[in-house]
Amino acid sequence: MRRRKTSGAASAMVQKNRIKKKRQIDALLFERIGLSKAKKEVLLFSKKGELITNPEAAIRDPYIFEFLGLKQERTYTETQLEQAVLDHLQDFLLELGKGFCFIARQKRITFHNQHYYIDLLLYHRKLKCLVAIDLKLGEFSYQDAGQMNFYLNYLRKEEAEKGENPPIGIILCTDKDESYVNFALGSIANKLFVSRYLLQLPSKQQ
Repeated sequence: MRRRKTSGAASAMVQKNRIKKKRQIDALLFERIGLSKAKKEVLLFSKKGELITNPEAAIRDPYIFEFLGLKQERTYTETQLEQAVLDHLQDFLLELGKGFCFIARQKRITFHNQHYYIDLLLYHRKLKCLVAIDLKLGEFSYQDAGQMNFYLNYLRKEEAEKGENPPIGIILCTDKDESYVNFALGSIANKLFVSRYLLQLPSKQQ
């Protein structure tokens, strides 16, 4: 009987390790480590899992959006990018990480008969806060930060429920300069993050 128990425990451990390895491969762990500037944090995540205690822990950089089926070299609009995300919403939420839930697309904000739209509005169960996402085709610009800051101020005052934490914003762009981002976000009190996304992994030649 003891041998059977030991064999069963060993088998369960082997299966557990296989599942863990598959998840790492599916998440493109090694490529993400190579592309990320926070290599230690990504590696720690792979070993311990997703321990989200603050907004910073929930943000990845870069995100890998190969599942959208969009080619890096092709020309497409932000509307087409957003539609591709919605068509693959489950994959998109999985890539964002654990805890993200979809609320709305093109969430409308109206001031003095002027309409403004948040590309995607999500909610994070662990952080207990709204998450605004802005999809950008090109490089990050300081105007993007001002726009997102406006959205977050509105969400905090008009949309957040009692007991929730302040909303956070994620600007997804194809490229960014870290120094430029730091200057653009320097005086903003809201939790605002700028992350890159890749439509396909770079080749070894790249």
